[in-house]
Amino acid sequence: MLKKLKIKFVVINMTIVSIMLCVILGLVYHSTQRNLEQESIAMLRSIASNPIPPGLPNEFSGEVKLPFFTLQLGAYDEILSADGGYYDLSDEHLLQSMIELAVRSDAQIGILDEYNLRFFQGVTPVSRVIVFADMSSEQATLKNLMQTCVAIGMLSFLAFLGISTVLAQWAIKPVAKAWRQQKQFVTDASHELKTPLTVITTNAELLKSTDYDAASKKRFSEGILEVAKHMRVLLERMLQLAKSDSDQNRLQATNLNFSRLITEMAFTYESVLYEQGLSLQYDIEPDCCIVGDNHLLTQVLDILLDNAGKYSDPKSTVTITLKKVRRRRCRLSVINRGIPIDQEDIKNIFKRFYRADTARPYNGSFGLGLSIAQNVVTLHKGKIWAESADGVNRFIVELPML
Repeated sequence: MLKKLKIKFVVINMTIVSIMLCVILGLVYHSTQRNLEQESIAMLRSIASNPIPPGLPNEFSGEVKLPFFTLQLGAYDEILSADGGYYDLSDEHLLQSMIELAVRSDAQIGILDEYNLRFFQGVTPVSRVIVFADMSSEQATLKNLMQTCVAIGMLSFLAFLGISTVLAQWAIKPVAKAWRQQKQFVTDASHELKTPLTVITTNAELLKSTDYDAASKKRFSEGILEVAKHMRVLLERMLQLAKSDSDQNRLQATNLNFSRLITEMAFTYESVLYEQGLSLQYDIEPDCCIVGDNHLLTQVLDILLDNAGKYSDPKSTVTITLKKVRRRRCRLSVINRGIPIDQEDIKNIFKRFYRADTARPYNGSFGLGLSIAQNVVTLHKGKIWAESADGVNRFIVELPML
């Protein structure tokens, strides 16, 4: 699909470029042809108005540059005189055939293709005059121009083809990234759903068996219910990420006292962490006001505090801080002491379904929470990152203030 999209992009670009090149080079050629023709006609008019100028034959003003000859005709189109230093005018039969062709055309200005001449018919007080000018130089100039235009067109086409290929590669990068993410999302989601579905299927089969007593069957049914709830939470989080990807997760932004929101969440989680054998400390600077969605930001805090509770050392302390920083921004930090997060995990920890399984227990985590938190923070034009040093892990959210 991506290859076809890239080819389509290049084809569209090159079609537009080809049309533009043809139009531009065509205009250049037509303009040059027009100018040469007008210069030639202007010269013929000048000569026809003064067929016998002073000086040497064919020695006219600086604008007269083409070889020419002049024929003065009588009342019956007979040749009265012929003048032209560039030509042998002794063949009267040839001259008479040229006159007949010019007269027969019934045009003041025309071209004799068989002789490669342009003519102009004029009338003087005493006679008619036909001036013929050679077109070889004009045609040679146009031929050279045509060759130059073709060469420039081909080189420009190849150059734009290369540029279009590079631009196509650059343009489809977001599409390629989204496509890879979608494939990875489907793969990871399938993997996450496979295990609970296996558990449900196994317990359901055991429920049908007659080899187990009522207590065992009750345990199997409770296992099915627990895993089903687990799957429901997973599907809800997957749906939220899908909405975020399709830009359906719109902010319902209001002026929000972020300090008050964090304080309320701290009170709520204090008892939750206490039940887990942890204590909670917080240092919240007052009146950190932002424009934000109360529901989504509450979800971010819930994710960060839930992770802190899951991955803290026993009987340790979780700390929440909120400070105003430079450029009218506020910085929230959720800090806990636990298994250190190595640098490779820090790079990937916000990816979907990512868990550092070799370093920390499963604890019912789906690997989606931090990805959801990152999406929410990004919607609020903020940034989120993780730090780990000396056994202390920090998750930091920075948001713009009012």
